[in-house]
Amino acid sequence: MGAFLVAEIDVTDAAGYESYKKMAGESISRHGGKFLARGGKTVSLEGAPPKRVVILQFDTMEAAEKFYRSPDYQDAAKARQKVSKGRLFIVEG
Repeated sequence: MGAFLVAEIDVTDAAGYESYKKMAGESISRHGGKFLARGGKTVSLEGAPPKRVVILQFDTMEAAEKFYRSPDYQDAAKARQKVSKGRLFIVEG
């Protein structure tokens, strides 16, 4: 059924985040990930709405975790952490 990496992000430096997006997009492609949602409009039904939501699809939980832990994405993650706050998690589909 696959796995989904979900990120809730609050961007604190928009210009810096643009650089991260390029790095991350290249890494996601290399690791077989697919964007399902990428910062589109959100509507909160319960609780506070997130600032930005990104949902990626991978074939397996292992593939999603391998992507996240890869050296190329970890370089991107460090860049993201400098210009945003958030949380990321993987959900089995």
